[in-house]
Amino acid sequence: MILDGKKVSEKILKEVSIRVSKMDNKPHLVVILVGENPASVVYVKNKQKAAEQVGIKSTLISFPNNVEQEILLGKIKELNEDSQVTGILVQLPLPKHIDKNSVISAISPLKDVDGFTIENVGRLACGMKPYFYPATPQGIIMLLDEYNINLEGSNAVVIGRSNIVGKPMIQMLLNRNATVTSCNSFTRDLEEKIKTADIVISAVGKKIVRCKMDNKNSVIIDVGIYRDSNGQITGDVDFDNISESVAYITPVPGGVGPMTIASLMYNASIVY
Repeated sequence: MILDGKKVSEKILKEVSIRVSKMDNKPHLVVILVGENPASVVYVKNKQKAAEQVGIKSTLISFPNNVEQEILLGKIKELNEDSQVTGILVQLPLPKHIDKNSVISAISPLKDVDGFTIENVGRLACGMKPYFYPATPQGIIMLLDEYNINLEGSNAVVIGRSNIVGKPMIQMLLNRNATVTSCNSFTRDLEEKIKTADIVISAVGKKIVRCKMDNKNSVIIDVGIYRDSNGQITGDVDFDNISESVAYITPVPGGVGPMTIASLMYNASIVY
């Protein structure tokens, strides 16, 4: 069965829209974009479009690629202190001369809709509820829940160890009582670990999940999305080779991508 992220995301966005419509003071999301990275520009436009769809006010603040870090930090401080701003998002990646961790850490955890600040990450790691969960892992959990896929006791393999997807995904699965194996592109015998898993979540950015599954009830979540040498949009998973040997699988596109946007809008609708 295809895990239809587009369909589920539309349901979540509708629920967020209804909740926002009942709020006297609408949420206000501020997105900071540094430079003109083409992919970042597209992502920001998609986020602003989704915010408009659900009734969340959004403001884009753009800085040139050579902006000084102190200016960026000063703007974040100003937004933290602005009671009318309920959410702050700094679009990644940032130019090399800017310390990403310093910028993320400067955001108030109560306005950190990406869930990347040390406090939100730390609360998640300690088994506490963060103010905001990272959008992509949260979107994946939402998708699994929508299809009533039980995580408790499952054998989950997470491929990738980024701070944005891999690491928080591992912790969220552990918090749902899954048994988690953390893998990466250097893992020995990776194929054997994949073949026997109940759930495989891959967030690497290259075609790494190719083997047919031994477990016919397995669930495959493909977070990767990029263009191959032929210019075709693809993901980490060899969909055509694997799809018939599993119970559930996400397509690329139309799987995790829409869920990430929906999850972010869910976060942006939360006001502390």
